[in-house]
Amino acid sequence: MRDIIGAMLITPKRDNLNKIVILNPKGGCGKSTLATNIAACYARRGPQPAIMDYDPQGSTTAWLRRRPSELPAIHGIAAYKKSMHATRSWQLRVPDDTVNLIVDSPASISHDDLRELTRDSSSILVPVLPSSMDIDAASKCIADLLLVAKVNRNEGKLAVIANRTRKNTRSLGRLMRFLDSLGIPIVAVLRDSQNFIHAAENGVGLHEMQPSRVRADVEQIEKIVNWLDGWEARRKRALHITGIRRQPFSRIPMLRKPQVRSV
Repeated sequence: MRDIIGAMLITPKRDNLNKIVILNPKGGCGKSTLATNIAACYARRGPQPAIMDYDPQGSTTAWLRRRPSELPAIHGIAAYKKSMHATRSWQLRVPDDTVNLIVDSPASISHDDLRELTRDSSSILVPVLPSSMDIDAASKCIADLLLVAKVNRNEGKLAVIANRTRKNTRSLGRLMRFLDSLGIPIVAVLRDSQNFIHAAENGVGLHEMQPSRVRADVEQIEKIVNWLDGWEARRKRALHITGIRRQPFSRIPMLRKPQVRSV
């Protein structure tokens, strides 16, 4: 996997590119479902987004093949494949007019892969399921992001998605307490709904299904996309905070005692 992930270095470094990495080394947590629905939402709005599929299972690539031709286009990049007929840089090229790139990451990645995968990212989403095993895995994933990949909390680009939840259950309560303890924003709470399964089977996003059927789920996806849209503002705020902290002490204005004039 290392030689595949390392190719992330050749993706374009553009100031206007919102590189969204969906990450959780544990399989089955809903990364591909999240990636496809975010991509479908951006496709509806335009311009054409791109999905870069690093998962060897190729779930998002298969979803794109099932996508009806009359729906808004999404550019697919099968990053998990190696082609003998094209260079790696050509295979991983991102269209010039793409401003939203969604990266569907693989499971069980090394620390080196983690650093490469999150390099130059503007947003990182970690989907978490409400089970003890998944909570433990998510805790390790977030620790690795902060300590190994050196994701700075002040940059505000890391967020968590509570996935496949059921209301008023002990597991949901445990999950929400865990996520709240991290001090990392919980952007949305996705319920355990058959709507996501039907969307995946038909190559569509929730926004492209019957509105009355998916209204509650669409509201949560829109919360995620609205948070993602704020990536530039978060980056500017982080740069401002960093600039203040790096300012030399001598240049920081200090309060002075008022001088008393002698009469």
